[in-house]
Amino acid sequence: MKYLAHFGVWGYVVLLLVPVYYLVISAFKSNTAILNSPFNPFSGLVLSNFGTAMSDAGLGPALVNQAYLTVGASVLTLVLAVPAAFALARSNGRTAALIERTFALGFLVPGFAALVPTVLLAIWMGLFHTREFMIIFLPAGALPLSVILLTQAMRTVPKELEESAVLDGAGSLRLMRSVYFPLVMPTLIVVAVLNFLGFWNEYFFSLVIIGPDKALRTAQVALPTLSMAQSAHYGVLAAGIVVTLIPVYVLYTFFANKMEGAVLAGALKG
Repeated sequence: MKYLAHFGVWGYVVLLLVPVYYLVISAFKSNTAILNSPFNPFSGLVLSNFGTAMSDAGLGPALVNQAYLTVGASVLTLVLAVPAAFALARSNGRTAALIERTFALGFLVPGFAALVPTVLLAIWMGLFHTREFMIIFLPAGALPLSVILLTQAMRTVPKELEESAVLDGAGSLRLMRSVYFPLVMPTLIVVAVLNFLGFWNEYFFSLVIIGPDKALRTAQVALPTLSMAQSAHYGVLAAGIVVTLIPVYVLYTFFANKMEGAVLAGALKG
């Protein structure tokens, strides 16, 4: 069973790595090499694919827009989720339980169901075809998971620490900042990374709300235009995809250990 388990794990790793390997090497190859020798990394090397992808799809400004939208929405989500979770974690009444269940109902609402009301709201606010509305809107979909995860993490903070801080004269804001915030930092990092990944890969609402303006569109919206402009040039398309994946990979690599530590800490507490 041990060898079978190892075989299953390594087989799963190979299944994950093969598409990534194919995508990366295709970004450096010509069309002919991709079709004739798809897995040979030394066949038909072309270094201009990335430059072509950046110029044809305008990925430079699109990546800046994507970063602006993603970072802004991620920060706003945490600004809203942390105080909400702090209040729910310290409350034991029926009202707090009802509010927590209301947040959980957010999982039941499919994203496309909110499209028409969202467009109407953006028009009413005068923010249709703007990035700022997306920064305001995206946290609405991320708050349910963020609040629930942070609430559960804050409930594991020992009451003795809170009582000691209160005896020392700490108010609610100081209590949240100096006691709860450091202790739930691993969970906070997990929430921030998950939100970042979700916001970075968001396509549908960005396409509809921000619109086709090349100066405002995000990288995820710009990539399909690359496939239309270079429909037969698979290497250029692969290069564009790799460029958009690099920031996500760097972020996950930087926080991978902390995310794993948060998961293991939660398992041990459970």
